[in-house]
Amino acid sequence: MDEDFRRAALDYHRLPRPGKLAVEPTKRMATQRDLGLAYSPGVAAACEAIAADPATAYDYTTRGNMVAVITNGTAVLGLGAIGALASKPVMEGKAVLFKKFAGIDSIDIEVEERDPEKFIEVVAALEPSFGAINLEDIKAPECFVIERTLRQRMKIPVFHDDQHGTAIIVAAAVRNGLLLQGKRIEDVKLVNTGGGAAALACLDLLVSMGLKRENVTICDIGGVVHSGRNDLDPYKAAWARETTARTLEDALPGADVFLGLSAPRVLRPEWLKHLAPKPLVLALANPEPEILPEAVRAARPDAIVATGRTDYPNQVNNVLCFPFIFRGALDCGATTINEEMKIAAADAIAALARVEASEVVAAAYGGQAPVFGADYIIPKPFDPRLILEIAPAVARAAMDSGVASRPIADFAAYRRELERAVFRSGNLMRPVFEAARARPRRVAYAEGEDDRTLRAVQSVVDEGIAEPILVGRRDVIAAKVKALGLRMALGESVRILDPAQDAEVFGPLTDLYRLKVGRRGTPPDAAAKRVVTRPAVAASLLLEAGHADAAICGGLGDWMGQWTHVLDIIGKRDDVGRVYALSGLVTRAGEHLFVVDTHLCLEPSAEQIAEMTLLAAEQVRAFGITPKVALLSHSSFGASHAPSARRMRQALKLVRMHDPALEVDGEMHADAALIPAIRARAVPDSRLDGAANLLVMPGIDAANIAFNLVKAATDGLQLGPLLLGMNKPIHVLVPSVTARGILNVTALAVAQANAAG
Repeated sequence: MDEDFRRAALDYHRLPRPGKLAVEPTKRMATQRDLGLAYSPGVAAACEAIAADPATAYDYTTRGNMVAVITNGTAVLGLGAIGALASKPVMEGKAVLFKKFAGIDSIDIEVEERDPEKFIEVVAALEPSFGAINLEDIKAPECFVIERTLRQRMKIPVFHDDQHGTAIIVAAAVRNGLLLQGKRIEDVKLVNTGGGAAALACLDLLVSMGLKRENVTICDIGGVVHSGRNDLDPYKAAWARETTARTLEDALPGADVFLGLSAPRVLRPEWLKHLAPKPLVLALANPEPEILPEAVRAARPDAIVATGRTDYPNQVNNVLCFPFIFRGALDCGATTINEEMKIAAADAIAALARVEASEVVAAAYGGQAPVFGADYIIPKPFDPRLILEIAPAVARAAMDSGVASRPIADFAAYRRELERAVFRSGNLMRPVFEAARARPRRVAYAEGEDDRTLRAVQSVVDEGIAEPILVGRRDVIAAKVKALGLRMALGESVRILDPAQDAEVFGPLTDLYRLKVGRRGTPPDAAAKRVVTRPAVAASLLLEAGHADAAICGGLGDWMGQWTHVLDIIGKRDDVGRVYALSGLVTRAGEHLFVVDTHLCLEPSAEQIAEMTLLAAEQVRAFGITPKVALLSHSSFGASHAPSARRMRQALKLVRMHDPALEVDGEMHADAALIPAIRARAVPDSRLDGAANLLVMPGIDAANIAFNLVKAATDGLQLGPLLLGMNKPIHVLVPSVTARGILNVTALAVAQANAAG
């Protein structure tokens, strides 16, 4: 690394506080009673329960979600035997990855002990503290003995990630690489350089998946591993072959797969000619591979190349699997991680690469979404779907192979729980998706050429919640669908309508638009031009004329301008005085909060505040949530006679008159709305029970500012704004919307269309 990067790395680890990990409580510690429950005397109840039934430790402690990352520092990340203390930054980093990618709590433990037997005793004694053990950076051949012995002695998973994590990713890469090259694993010849712990684990797993042992040749620092050598440890000797080959070049002729886990530059470009047609070259030495990808491409353009580096395609990175393997193993109470579970993980990873990459992946890698092919045979580490595919596959394999002590009864429910870790909106949106899936409707998307819309529409098709109609140019949409690697069938499951080309559809709609806006100062020629140049106008007209059942506009350009076009065409419901905007928020803690009106009503009257409250409560119920409404003010329960406070008090009376069962109170301060203890001191007889989840503001300034402050302070996930009181299901997206946000609003619009009949 260069000096600037080195300094940045040191600052990263040192500032603003040393290290990368912290311990935080998961329970409230605010009162004397909390302390009594957490420690003495309440803790005795949990201790007694565990003493009576050790399995209840998973109910009363963190053990079921706690992994120990343990090393003795004898083979650290290309740095060698630097010792236990110097390895601590690496182990902390591993623990951070567990938390970041799979929500698993992890503690790093560095053991200054190089005697394998003593190290085994130290680790084995830790079994009561953890749900699983991740061994890391232990040199071969000691790592084989250590892992095998600990697996025999301990009743929790013990997993040496340097061996098996690498093996799983390599197996996925080989699976997909051979698929693209038109070869079967049973038929290929493989040459490995290295012969260390990771290499032997890779070979063991590949043999479990069909590779024939007699088709494998290993080369180490002493040359080809053949049966005549007497310098081999037992693990390497098991792979020794009867062969006349003595060097790597001798072993290469006819090889379909080169698997390098050794040292830089050991594979020379001039030797590549010996490989079989369409070879797979996995040069995984770090930081410099056995051969650079550009050298492979120059000599063998028919080859597929993978490395261990982030700056080349097809990075073999353990983070693709180890967090999710442990997630699945912990969740089903696996007593070990066996070959069946590893194969299931490899197959799940390989399968995920064969579908289009997510928006999160594209954003993490410069906006380009990779497509399955020679430069994308394994998923990217930031793909949020890894946990959704790998963890259930691993848990199911554990159950099928008989090592799950707490089998998962409902995998659909389990997947939903995992989705909550990936998509915070998942729990909130679940009833809405079910309502949409029950009767998919036609949905017009104004910005049909936008990448986010296209990714969202692919998910819409996959989820089966709507029949998409994309507004835009066919050639542009088709090119983007191909570039993004999407699978949607244009013209079949997804319809395209181009306002500039489809005169048979948009000709009559132009006449309809002229009628609607002709008496609002819009000349006929200008109206016709808007239909072609304003996508929100085109999508709204499709909805109004019955060509669609719902419409999604916005996401680009001026929100208020697009909203005006939508209102001109669709209009408000006859039974409401005006339209309002409800914005939802899902916090990092998974809590749901709604705020109204964040976008449309500047200074609402008491009647309008009451109306927006009732409409917002109706929408919150559609999410399967009981609305708990607080009418907010600078004043608390009659303390001020300012006009805004009086409006909130009057609105409360109107709301209670129209919906006596609604849980609502006000006017009140925001802290009283969210903290019941504060509210109880002010008004002990408040009808509002617990924290409010729907906040009604006295004006748009308060609503918009408060919503965005809370969103920024909590890193909250936004839903909406959702239009309340429109004549038909239509919504206008904000520019910051994501593909997931578009998918959520689509489900909502379809559910609204179904509710309307």
